[in-house]
Amino acid sequence: MENNNFFAKLEKPVRESCQIESSLFEKFDVKRGLRNSDGTGVLVGLTNIGDVVGYRKEDGKVVAIPGELYYRGIDIEDITAGFQKENRHGFDETVYLLLTGHLPNEDELKEFSEHMASLRSLPDDFVKDMILSMKGKDVLNILARSVLGLYILDDKPDDISLDNMIKQSLNIIAKFPTIVAYSYQALRHLYKGKTLSIRHPQTSLTPAENFLYLIKGESKGYSKLEADLLDLMLVLHAEHGGGNNSTFTMRVTSSSETDIYSAVTSAIGSLKGPLHGGANVRVLEMMENMKQNVKDWTSEKEVEEYLLKILNKKANDFSGKIYGIGHAVYTISDPRAAILKAKAKDLAIEKGRLEEFELYSLVERLTPEVFRVFKGEKSTKVVCINIDFYSGFVYSCLEISKELYTPLFAIARVSGWCTHRIEELTFSAKRIIRPAFKYVYGRKDYIPMNARISNVSGQE
Repeated sequence: MENNNFFAKLEKPVRESCQIESSLFEKFDVKRGLRNSDGTGVLVGLTNIGDVVGYRKEDGKVVAIPGELYYRGIDIEDITAGFQKENRHGFDETVYLLLTGHLPNEDELKEFSEHMASLRSLPDDFVKDMILSMKGKDVLNILARSVLGLYILDDKPDDISLDNMIKQSLNIIAKFPTIVAYSYQALRHLYKGKTLSIRHPQTSLTPAENFLYLIKGESKGYSKLEADLLDLMLVLHAEHGGGNNSTFTMRVTSSSETDIYSAVTSAIGSLKGPLHGGANVRVLEMMENMKQNVKDWTSEKEVEEYLLKILNKKANDFSGKIYGIGHAVYTISDPRAAILKAKAKDLAIEKGRLEEFELYSLVERLTPEVFRVFKGEKSTKVVCINIDFYSGFVYSCLEISKELYTPLFAIARVSGWCTHRIEELTFSAKRIIRPAFKYVYGRKDYIPMNARISNVSGQE
């Protein structure tokens, strides 16, 4: 039985020992959060993989520009338009592009897709012991421990030769959807009383189709448009430069030359944090609250008033945040959001939810001006929606449970994580990442036991 009084007495001295005056960060020119004073990220590395563009600098000032995203130098708009025009899915092609730096031809893509599909299955004992027998209330937590468990199935888990890292990366990328689907099935069976459905991966299906099959089965099924949307989501989330928290975590951990399973698990841990993952769930919840409190979804006046209530901490979760708005790099627009929105409308029509989609679109249009008014006429900050704004709506239309929203991000992003790990351990100038922290606590004398007085709250 926990002694709550014991922990309560420790809380005050622990809290006091963690306090650092804000002025000290400015005094020592500390870049908190690895951010410059103008909000841009501190340059800590170089990469050939992905480029996130949301501003340019002129005379030392940040100038907002429409957002751009590149995978290996190719515009994400061109990548998505390319495979959509050819009426095929693009996630395998994207993984190949990220890893190799070039687009596969037809034969290369066929061979690659067949190899990836052959790796999807998990050993029965692994599924039973690691996923089904051990309880878990969070899919990402189950995913993390399962990834660590893959270490024991690898004959050369600590080998960081290039060929072995490629082999390990493909195996992990291919198995992620299966682990996530099985983890979700175990969770809903144990805690929601649902039927436990463990289906074998289908090698004839694309990654998006196979995942929908694993969580829905054949009876419920899915439409072509639903599979197309999920594939698009995987492509749009596959990579986002080296500066996002989980990818940077992957690179930091990998720079110590630890095994890939430990490194990927550290990235999952980063993504699990609410400041990195899960924003699309909060957008969905915010919009559900808005639908209940705004009578006329087409009224600009009503929607504006509600948005101002949110910013004034008088509506939704009282946080003062309009979720899905703003980004660390993008200013005028997030290219991923624009691409997703175009297809999301088609899905909304198919699902009979166009009126709801139009409400999202209205919030997107009104929020920048509402935000400017809230901040004051002198505010120069430019905000836009990010991909999370529409992704939760899309998953909702796909009838995918909220427990899977962030794990689906991981299914996509693990391809970027693994590629950044390979780059971190392969390029010629590699070094373990080891920044500096300045000690500011001061010096104290050691006090003998019989001369000490208690600093713990609640004691005489």
